Amino acid sequence: MKSSACAGLRQQFCVAVAVLALQKFHTPVAYRSRIHEIRPNEFSMEAVMKIKSIVLGLGLAAVSAFAATAETWKLAVTDVEGMERLQLEWGPFKEALETATGDTFEFYAVNSRTAAAEALRGETVDFVVSGPAEYVVINKLTEATPLIGLGRPDYHCAIITRADSGINTMQDLVGKTVAFGDIGSTSNMLCPMQVLADHGVDPVNDIEKIHTSRNIAHEALKNGEVDAIGSNANSWLNVRNSETDLPYGFFKMIGRSGDLPNDMIMVGAHVPTEAAEMVQTAILENKDAIIAGITAHEENDKYVGMDLVAIDDSAYDYVRSMYSNAGYPQFDNFIGD
Repeated sequence: MKSSACAGLRQQFCVAVAVLALQKFHTPVAYRSRIHEIRPNEFSMEAVMKIKSIVLGLGLAAVSAFAATAETWKLAVTDVEGMERLQLEWGPFKEALETATGDTFEFYAVNSRTAAAEALRGETVDFVVSGPAEYVVINKLTEATPLIGLGRPDYHCAIITRADSGINTMQDLVGKTVAFGDIGSTSNMLCPMQVLADHGVDPVNDIEKIHTSRNIAHEALKNGEVDAIGSNANSWLNVRNSETDLPYGFFKMIGRSGDLPNDMIMVGAHVPTEAAEMVQTAILENKDAIIAGITAHEENDKYVGMDLVAIDDSAYDYVRSMYSNAGYPQFDNFIGD
């Protein structure tokens, strides 16, 4: 009898606390009305079941509300082929992005810049990490827009010759052979051609062009097989500094660009503006963690010392000028594809 009485008191106490708690917090109207159905002295099993029903309903409502705010997005990187490399090189970035936004990001592997554009246009990918030259074409084809700039330190290009070449100005290169890096590369092709154009040399008609890899171009210049090279300045300096057998002053830079527009995270035109802005804000508010994720793998060492900035399409008008001066004024096709 005593045990039964104690159990009854415990039940009464629990029901009373539950009623007070539900009345205290911001409970939806539908549930508040059901709370008031429970009379203060009603401590029957029916009352307990009502409380359970209310609590369960509130829980389901909370879960549904959370699910409605969390999104799942597809993420691609234009210069990384294969899911294994994506996971290895960009996995820490994806994890940091998910932590910052509360959303889920799933990798979508693309085997070319064209494939990335097609995936955006088909709405099978939502966000793409890309370089400036790729962005200009993808924007033209899909209306994707830049969301976050990946500000690389000292991202510029240069025109380099041998010190004993007798070439001292850009005009001296008219009629000469100039080697450039990969076709379509922002800093190893388009940018050096723009530097020539900025100094009155038509990169299409005034010089003989060779397109090759950066290292092969460097070797050709060293051996006197070309008159000059156009290259990403920092990348070339890394190659040059590794050659301890060459005397200091063997090469010289006769021109360089200003800082280039950033690599970026772009967002597809189909992604709602509000959702894109939420992702942008989350990235900017969690810069350190996002940068640590990007630079975690050695393949992304070019981003060491980077910053993350909000950018818009106008930042890439200089790249459009590069395309035009290189002989591709429509910038609606990837050079070299």
